[in-house]
Amino acid sequence: MLRRTATTAASVLLLVLVAGPGGAFADYTENMFNPVKCRYGYRFPEQTVIGLLKTHTVKPKDTLLDIARYYELGFNELQIVYSSMDPWIPPKDETLVIPTEWVLPPTKSEQIVINVPELRLYFFDRKTRTVETYPIGIGDEGWETPVGVHTIVEKRVNPTWYVPKSLQAKYGIKVMPPGPENPLGEYALRLSGGEYLIHGTNIPWGVGRLTSHGCIRMYPEHIRLLFPQVKVGTRVEIIYEPVKIGRRDGRIYVEANPDVYKKIPDYLRYAMEKLREYPLADRVDQEKFIRAALLQNGVPTDVTQAQTETMAAGAHAHGD
Repeated sequence: MLRRTATTAASVLLLVLVAGPGGAFADYTENMFNPVKCRYGYRFPEQTVIGLLKTHTVKPKDTLLDIARYYELGFNELQIVYSSMDPWIPPKDETLVIPTEWVLPPTKSEQIVINVPELRLYFFDRKTRTVETYPIGIGDEGWETPVGVHTIVEKRVNPTWYVPKSLQAKYGIKVMPPGPENPLGEYALRLSGGEYLIHGTNIPWGVGRLTSHGCIRMYPEHIRLLFPQVKVGTRVEIIYEPVKIGRRDGRIYVEANPDVYKKIPDYLRYAMEKLREYPLADRVDQEKFIRAALLQNGVPTDVTQAQTETMAAGAHAHGD
């Protein structure tokens, strides 16, 4: 579970809501966690903010864990926004803003990118210039998911889990066959250079949390979508980038995520350095940027400078 909280995040989100109501689900059904593949258009560097915020009205028996999964989020993505809310008994009839909007992470290959601090995977299709994105679970403290560049070297359906020697004493077994108790779930993608996998899970509520021994866990319904699309040889970039800056329709956004592994001694200084490196830094309102960096709620925030807004409005009025 992420430790950093954002006490004013919910009110901030309500102020920046740009999408219409996402609609609430009245009853849980066996099909509610069977999503249709959703791809977003992108174009580096002009269009790198994807998705739109939604809303959800809390119904009886809703939990934040169920709501997060229904909207294809990890638990962390609602927890950091609604840090003071009881995740098991959210207020009935409360309208929640659902943070289904993201700034794309930096990438050299535009294939698979896993950004550890936001607990999220991005699957790019360079031919169609579209991207899918999925929440993930990552390694717990002491078992941190390592950064690096890998390739997919093996695909396995109903995988057997060969328990690493370092964990055999803990679990009391060396091999676990496929089945409901197998933590790898139904599908697994093996990465080069070690024992790490991208795989499903038999405990879906671990998605959006620091719970694994370094592997990347996905909801069962998401690995079912991703697995058949990924080829052996696909490049996988695992990065650690809590601060992302992007653009959409001429506006500039920053998405600041918690430093989940406490790697950054001075977060604000780190964020300001990212801003200084950004080619359009002179168009950014630094006060808005600093507020977003301090809030760290994982939601893209418009930080476009007022002067830039005026110039853009004038250009639009003159048909430019």
